[in-house]
Amino acid sequence: MNDNDAQFIGKNALHPRVVEKALGAPIFAADLGDGNQLVLKARRAGVHHAEIVSIDTREAEAVPGVVRIFTSADIPGRNAVGIIGNNKDWPILAVGKVRSKADAVALVAAETEAAADAAVKAIRIEWKELPAVLDPEAALLPDAPKIHESGNLLYTRLIKKGDVEAGFAASCHILENEYETPMIEHCYIETEAGIGYFDEDGIMTIEVATQNTHYDQADICAVLDVPEEQLRVVQAVTGGGFGGKLDISVHGFIGLALLHLRRPVRYFYTREESFLASGKRHGMKLKLKTGVDRNGKLLAVQGRVLSDGGAYGSYGIAVVTRTGVHLTGPYECPNVDVEVREIYTNHPFCCAMRGFGTPQGALAHESQMDMHGQALGLDPIEIRLRNALVNGSEQATGQIIHASAGLTDCLKALRPYYDEAMSVWMKEKPGRPSRKRGVGVGAMWYGCGNTAAANPAAAHIEIDQNGQLTLYSGAADIGQGSTITLLQIAAEVLGVEPAKFKSVIADTKYTENAGASSASRQTYISGNATLQAATLMADALLERAGDQLQSPKEDLALAGGKVTLKSNPAVGLPLAQLAGSMHTLGLPMKFRGYFDPDTTPLDPKTGQGCPYGTYAFACQLVQLEVDVLTGEIDIHRVVAAHDVGRMINPANLVGQVCGGVAMGLGYGILEEFAPGVESLKDYHICTSTDVPEIVPILVETPEPTGPFGAKGIGEPSLIPTAPAAVNALEMAIGERIYALPATLERVMEACQKAGWFEKLEV
Repeated sequence: MNDNDAQFIGKNALHPRVVEKALGAPIFAADLGDGNQLVLKARRAGVHHAEIVSIDTREAEAVPGVVRIFTSADIPGRNAVGIIGNNKDWPILAVGKVRSKADAVALVAAETEAAADAAVKAIRIEWKELPAVLDPEAALLPDAPKIHESGNLLYTRLIKKGDVEAGFAASCHILENEYETPMIEHCYIETEAGIGYFDEDGIMTIEVATQNTHYDQADICAVLDVPEEQLRVVQAVTGGGFGGKLDISVHGFIGLALLHLRRPVRYFYTREESFLASGKRHGMKLKLKTGVDRNGKLLAVQGRVLSDGGAYGSYGIAVVTRTGVHLTGPYECPNVDVEVREIYTNHPFCCAMRGFGTPQGALAHESQMDMHGQALGLDPIEIRLRNALVNGSEQATGQIIHASAGLTDCLKALRPYYDEAMSVWMKEKPGRPSRKRGVGVGAMWYGCGNTAAANPAAAHIEIDQNGQLTLYSGAADIGQGSTITLLQIAAEVLGVEPAKFKSVIADTKYTENAGASSASRQTYISGNATLQAATLMADALLERAGDQLQSPKEDLALAGGKVTLKSNPAVGLPLAQLAGSMHTLGLPMKFRGYFDPDTTPLDPKTGQGCPYGTYAFACQLVQLEVDVLTGEIDIHRVVAAHDVGRMINPANLVGQVCGGVAMGLGYGILEEFAPGVESLKDYHICTSTDVPEIVPILVETPEPTGPFGAKGIGEPSLIPTAPAAVNALEMAIGERIYALPATLERVMEACQKAGWFEKLEV
């Protein structure tokens, strides 16, 4: 289909709730309830690592307004949750010991907030403190205290291809460096929140800020020991997630209280509790050795990575697997030897966060690529063009990329901006001598969907006897705009404006599992499921219209809410008339679509296999100034070229790019979660005044297996920004920074190493 032929694909369309969001009208999870719900509060451990000697709740139970206090003894089912496979290692309420300060030991249900707070403070716990393990390297020492009985090593991912030693022997330039990235906080506007009640059918219902209702339902049912038909999970309007609302948070507490008390309940985290108890981005220590030939072509990549997973597994196995698969960068390399290990520590648990382990690796591979280019006299665009994965390339797991490898197109789109920045902007004189300018480039690739695992989604489209269309999808919309994207896909097939559809989204009572809204997968996977459902409905409508118009369905078209003759669009039947006759005849009115990308597991010893159905590519350019006497950084402009396969909703894509760039800048120069950080008063994220000019460039390289050629952009929009900023800082200062974030202290240290104080006679 050409863009000129499209009715709704490639066009801007408003999300069904965009106006009320702009007006501040939607009811988010923390706003739910009528004031008659019991208030829930957890008593957190407050110690890194300890055995629980005793829990005394008598004083707390005597607080006026307290209804009940729960401990682990009140959990009827499996007191453990966790996202990946059988790795259920995180208790809802601690049993025997605690492994982080955030561990919940008891749960209070009270009539008021004040009573709940007072009761939490009145719970007496006797501890036997254990040595805390707060460094992943120390956690691997033979005498390190065991955080879990299985030990402190959760998982190892190996990626091995070719002969890496032979690759280094043939290299003319070899680099070996160490990098470090921090834990960071998700900082969504809305903290974790939800309510519980019994719906009109008497089903226990949890309405919650979440990214995956069906996962929530399965794990909470196991905790409560109830069948899934007795528990309904509904996604509330969710104020951001970025991966941090994939794990169980308030859900388990709400379910436990609802089961026992049979009364409506609510729980929402304060910002301080969210900082304490929510998952973080994995901090990593990376050692990367790379070798290139005299033309700058990569010959060998060797990586050793330690990932601090905190106290519990969460998405850790998936994160380090993705780190390993992507550690070569978006570049072809014949010889690869990568080992990534996920380590338990007594830090807060680490989970999914936008990029899933690729932002950490991107700092390393993009720094190395720049340094190779400098050594060989190649500019950052050229060195990347010489190594870019293209259609037909074999990546590190042995998978051949057959189509939609858009990095070369992104680099070429960026070239004019780079040349202009170097030839004009870099030659302008900044306002004072201590301000130095830099231009940096960062590239990335990202597999859309879960890694080397079943990754399906289902969707349904229904037409009632009056012609009303309804989309049913389990894909949680957390602000990324998946709902309008799916509606546009359905609309394109059925010839009905997206605004005329109804939608039922992420409600386990009415929708089938669509998997998580994570890993940049929903446009690609739920989009394909929606496309299939719409195609089946279209076929049924055309078949019925063909009978009535006495015309082969090949001669009919769906447009404008009716079926018309292609040869004479004035002749047609409204969908309402067709739907009425289908209803009368007892024909199917609801159609199901299903899609699961073609992937294979990775070999545990070599990592060889087919991990993803398609990949997104991108390249970004950062222009900045640094005051080498004060360390002040001023980001001038970010140009972001992103391969999106095919545009479904351009405005959505631009929004994702701009949001990702802002978040990537925060990761690069501002954000670091550390002990003592408790709220936004001492944790710094980008504000509107920190965001520079952003120039989004949307590159289309249609993916044959994607809906109308589309693929994801949610994660890719963040990944290249921090590496590009670090590369720009190196150009400006003359010294490289190897650890994120590039804080004032690190920038000043680099300026001192570069000798700027002496050069400027300070």
